Amino acid sequence: MATGTVRRSRSLTQDVVTALSERIRNGEFHVGEKLPTESELMESFGVSRTVIREAISRLQAGGLVETRHGIGTFLLEPQNEQQLRIRTANILTMLDVIAILELRISLETEAAGLAALRRTDAHVHQLRAVLDEFVEHIRKKTGNAVVSDVAFHLLVATATGNRYFHDILKQLGKAIIPRTRVDSVALAESDRVRYLERVHLEHEDIYNAIVRKDPDAARAAMRTHLANSRERLRKAQEVVAHQDQSS
Repeated sequence: MATGTVRRSRSLTQDVVTALSERIRNGEFHVGEKLPTESELMESFGVSRTVIREAISRLQAGGLVETRHGIGTFLLEPQNEQQLRIRTANILTMLDVIAILELRISLETEAAGLAALRRTDAHVHQLRAVLDEFVEHIRKKTGNAVVSDVAFHLLVATATGNRYFHDILKQLGKAIIPRTRVDSVALAESDRVRYLERVHLEHEDIYNAIVRKDPDAARAAMRTHLANSRERLRKAQEVVAHQDQSS
């Protein structure tokens, strides 16, 4: 089959899938009801039997319909959409937070690299503003540094141009910041300001690599930042464990 014909067939199939899906959503067919026959659909859409069968196969794969051989195709009960959901309420212990950090190392390392390749001047200005806010919160010793911290990581994800990076991190919310979930005194090693200053310097390394459009350096800086966070958590866990044993 010629390439042009194959492409046209795929396009027609998608047109049929889209149209049938829309009719299903609009309630034209009811759960358990038999859909029109292949011949009726061929006539309705003006396409070949092959196109109709491929369209039905796609609807089956999507869990919308079920074909019973020799009987016909029937509309199924809508299923709840399966989405990736991370329940932040279940992130309770240091081990939970460390597990989230391991996920973030994989996710955000690549996000930083893509951000360096795809960032715009507007992204750079936004990142700079958030970093400056972070420093101001450190200077004033306010708790809002968490807000700026979250905003920085979400902006890096946004700069990738791939909304899924942002969507996953946004689900986590403030849970992506370890100090919101564990004993901040232990985590900061008794000096919260110095702790936040270290975090800020790591953010600056990520930012500078993104500004230079250096994806390898951006990945390395993000990996270092998150790996350092994991190490700080492990040390904090040891401190808390020791305190529990001593009490």
